[in-house]
Amino acid sequence: EMRLLLVAIALGVTALSSVAFLADRLQAGLQRDAAQLLGGDAVVVTDQPPASAWLEQAQAQGLQGVTTLSFPTMARAPDEHGGLSRLVALKGVEADYPLRGRLRVQGDDPDDNVGVSTREVPSPGQAWVEPALLEALNLQVGDGLLLGQSRLVISRVLLHEPDRGAGFMNFAPRVMVHARDLPGTGLVQPASRVVWRFAVSGSPAQVQRYTEWVESRLKDPSVRGVRLETLEAGRPEMRQTLDRASKFLHLVALLATLLSAVAVAQAARAFALRRLDDCAVYRVLGMSQRSMAWMYGLEFLLAGLAASAIGLALGYGVHHGFAWLLSGLVDTALPPPRGWPLLQGMGTGLTLLMAFGLPPILQLVQVPP
Repeated sequence: EMRLLLVAIALGVTALSSVAFLADRLQAGLQRDAAQLLGGDAVVVTDQPPASAWLEQAQAQGLQGVTTLSFPTMARAPDEHGGLSRLVALKGVEADYPLRGRLRVQGDDPDDNVGVSTREVPSPGQAWVEPALLEALNLQVGDGLLLGQSRLVISRVLLHEPDRGAGFMNFAPRVMVHARDLPGTGLVQPASRVVWRFAVSGSPAQVQRYTEWVESRLKDPSVRGVRLETLEAGRPEMRQTLDRASKFLHLVALLATLLSAVAVAQAARAFALRRLDDCAVYRVLGMSQRSMAWMYGLEFLLAGLAASAIGLALGYGVHHGFAWLLSGLVDTALPPPRGWPLLQGMGTGLTLLMAFGLPPILQLVQVPP
């Protein structure tokens, strides 16, 4: 009966802990990737230069902030390179961009499509462009690029930016420049369709206070052309898919736990029936009910702890199998699990023991001599 009890508790803990480990990694990975997709922990998007109040409030909350602006425009190759032109998505960035995630640029190998990560941004007078633009304008690294009234030098090939987005404008080849170069181009005019993005990053508490302040300001009818993007809205379609997968796995784990609870109750009942005579003898020899309760309770507690530890070890291994099965949905490396699934699994094992195993055992102490 004790072996059956150990197996039942271990299976229940394995089922719940494996799902808990996987759900924790999915949630942490989604939060990490959503922050990279935003370029920060929260972003204030405006159709005008961000008001000083947005920036001052972020500084007051101890947040790091960076402003970018992007808009469609025409880029042209110099006359000595054919003078071809192409619609591009121009983006001006500051030194700390991006706050979350990293840019990837092409290395020394021109056939490298993966690139290398970098924390740098284009220096003033330089432009980073995507390969499609080089091909369209018959240019290469080191050539000039005409943007409005300015001529910039193409210094690197841009392969990836974390907060690119999927808007219509972003389907055009990207040209990334330093924000200081934009006034000289003469492209930013009152009628230009420019999108400013003020991204912030910091601790969760700091970001929460700032987003609450921004949301309160957005309720003011005089504030127009402003919206707030947060982690919860980073990739809603992926969040929904992962939430559904997590709920399905939790239902399967719950069913396994219910079956384990039945097995624990049956094992505890059989254990108690086989020890009725033993308890009667203990009472004849003068053992008190409290001593008997402590004796059997301690035995079951140690058994529950051992079974929970075994279940946690098995659950940690099983969750890797779940992660492999879901690899088609999750195309990124998941972060390691945190500690709370361990506590949840241990609590599950002790709950199964106390709720379904101890009641039959505690009835033993009421056996008359």
